[in-house]
This record gives sequence, structure tokens and C-alpha cells, in this order.
Amino acid sequence: MTGRIPILILSTCAFTLMFAVWLMFGVLGIPIRKEFGLTDVQFGWLTAVAILNGSLWRLLFGILTDRFGGRLVLTLLVAVTAIPAFLISRADTFTHLLWLSFFVGLAGNAFSVGIAWNAAWFPRERQGFALGVFGAGNVGASVTKFIGPLLIAVIPAAGFVGGFVPGGWRFVPFLYGTLCLLMAALIWFGTPKLDRKPGAGRKAADLLRPLSQVRVWRFSFYYVVVFGAYVALSVWLPKYYVDVFHLPLSTAALLTALFIFPASLLRPLGGWLSDRFGARRMMYGVFALMSAALFFLAAPEGHIVLYVPKHISASGQLNVMQFVMGPALFTALIFIVGCGMGLGKAAVYKYIPEYFPHDVGAVGGLVGLLGALGGFILPPLFAYALKWSGIPQTTFAILLVLTLAALGWLHIVVWRILHRASPQLRDQFEEKAKAAILPAQPS
Repeated sequence: MTGRIPILILSTCAFTLMFAVWLMFGVLGIPIRKEFGLTDVQFGWLTAVAILNGSLWRLLFGILTDRFGGRLVLTLLVAVTAIPAFLISRADTFTHLLWLSFFVGLAGNAFSVGIAWNAAWFPRERQGFALGVFGAGNVGASVTKFIGPLLIAVIPAAGFVGGFVPGGWRFVPFLYGTLCLLMAALIWFGTPKLDRKPGAGRKAADLLRPLSQVRVWRFSFYYVVVFGAYVALSVWLPKYYVDVFHLPLSTAALLTALFIFPASLLRPLGGWLSDRFGARRMMYGVFALMSAALFFLAAPEGHIVLYVPKHISASGQLNVMQFVMGPALFTALIFIVGCGMGLGKAAVYKYIPEYFPHDVGAVGGLVGLLGALGGFILPPLFAYALKWSGIPQTTFAILLVLTLAALGWLHIVVWRILHRASPQLRDQFEEKAKAAILPAQPS
């Protein structure tokens, strides 16, 4: 149907913008911290409260989209987000900023709207790819990373039009507020007026009933690992590069983008692979890949020590190879983590329309809510762990523990399916696995 293509394009563009608005403090927080004299903990809370409000209402917005249609809900959400964005450009105290950061975080709920809206318009065999394309709007997290430092440098501090258009870092939220109003108009006038509303007429209790299943909460935990951690690192990495490797903000923002791009742009590929091979196999590979990279990132003191017993010297000591964790190796490992997250985010949302085809709004909303709450909790947790230990690598130790826990839960579920279900079911799983691994035999 022709209507689904403009919906996918405009909802993806809107999500990209809203994601940029939602996570803009990842870069703006650096000059804000200097201007307002913020501590690391205050900086962590400034970024976290925006993430919190972008998490709390995801379930509600998913249900509203199923009930009233994505065209109406997304248009209103984008337009309303412009208000706190404009006000942030006028903030003059930390308390003021903290409240406005919370309200501008409403932008993060655009994800639930877009997921439910696109799922209603695309057939099941193409949902993985379509939702992956939409989810690639996560790349909006890198928009501020690219344009923020440049705009801060080139826009005069006094702004334009007698200060009506503010300068410095304040120009960025003012620009985003303007773009939100334009995007709201494009969505309203550029998508089909006759929308699809799979939840219309259904009772709220019916829409919420699937949330009682443990499977939904398992998917949510997976999403904490591949999305919540992604959100947290998107806002935390610029500070990490500046504080640990002593890089300028512009370089830190660019290197952070090397994490954000694969974590966002690989979602369509992850959706396509999940359509073809299944979400379960994808999640196994994702968690294994992330665990390997995070193991090295969590190495204490920034060193990786490899004992290579190729030969033993006359003194009887083993040769030791030691690699300092410089910014190049660090960025390469972060890039690998980003690739895993990009593929994994699509795989998680491939699960949902397969198991809950008529409840994508509610289930997708809850999964998105809990995943994004992980993004809210992790930055302050990183800050407190750093404060208590003095070791920056505790950030990645925390993420490694979460990833291994998710991998363990996935494996337990698969083990139960294979060994506690009927022998016939077990044989079917094993035959499918063999067919996927072994080449076809000649007849």
C-alpha cells in the first residue's frame, strides 16, 4: 500500500530529530557544566532526567497510538516537544535546566509511537526490516555530536535579532524547537488521513493483558542491554573521552559518533537478518560479541595483559605482552559494542510482532519503557561507581555484568525449550540448527 512508505520515511525523520533533542545534553552538557560549575554527579543527573521522561510514558504512548493512530499522536508529541526546547535556550540556573531537561525528555517517547504505527501498516514478513529502518533514527544521537560543537563555535554568543535567537550552546535547543514545529506540520500533511488503529474499540484491560507474560519482561531486559546501555553511553562517552584521554570536545564528539553510527544504522540489517534467521539466533550472536568487547574495555587501569608462553627465558619467566588502552583501541572496541547493539535492537523488536501481533503498541511500549529506564539509571550509576572507585573502567564492568546476565537468561530459556519440551519439539529445533549450519548434501 502506498501510504506505508511516506509513514516510514516521515516517522523515521521525526524519530531522528526527536532522538537528537532527547540526547542533546550528551554534548551540550560539557559547556553547560563549565558555565554552571556542575559536578560529575550533577552532570549525570542532568542527562538522566531527560532519559527518564523519555522512558516513563512509552507504554502509554504505544497504547495511544494503537487506539488513536500514529498520525495524530506523533504530530502532537513532536509539536509539544518544541516548547521545552525553546525554554532551555533561556535557562539561567541549574534547577531551571534540570526541570526543562525532564520535560524535553518527552521526545524519547516518539519511539513507541513509530514502532506501533509502522507495525500496523507493514505485513508481518516485512516488519523486521521496516522497524529496523525506523529504529535507525537512533542515529539522531550523533546529530548533536556533529553540529553541536560547530554551532557553539561559530554562532556569536550574543546571538541574532537582538538576542531573540540565542548564541553559543543555547542556539542548539532553539534550532531543535524550530525544527520540531516544521516536522509536526510535515507529518500531519504528508501522511494518509485515514490511519490504521488496531487498538480502536478495545478495552484498556485487553490491551494490557499481554504484559503479565514473563516473556515480555525478558524482552525488556534484553532491550536494557542493547538500548538502555546505548543511550547511556551516547551521553557518557564524550565526557569519558575528555576526562580519560584528555581529548578536545570536538574530537570526543566525533569518536562517540563512531559508536552511535553502527548502533543506529545497523538496525535495518539487524531487522533483515532477524526476518531471515530468527531473533533468537541474532541475540545469541549479539550478546557474545558484546561480552567479548566489554571484557577488554573493563580491563583495570586501561591495560590488557596477555601471557604468551611461546618460549621460556633462561630465568624461567614467561614472556608478557602488554597493550595500553589508548583512544584508538578503545574506539575500535566501542565500535564493536555499537555493532552488537545495532543488530540487537532490531532483533528484540522482531520478537514482539511475532509473539504479540495485535498488541505491538502495549508490548513494544513496555519493552521500550524498561529499556529506556535502563538508560536513565546507568549514567548516575556510572558516576557513582567512578566516584566510589576512582576507576573509569567500572562503566564497562557494569555493562559486562548486564550483558552476561542477558546471555545467561537467553540460554536458560533455550535449554528449557530443548530439554523440557517434547522430544519431537527438541528434534525439530536440532534439525533446523543443522540445516542452518551444514551445507546441502547432494542427492
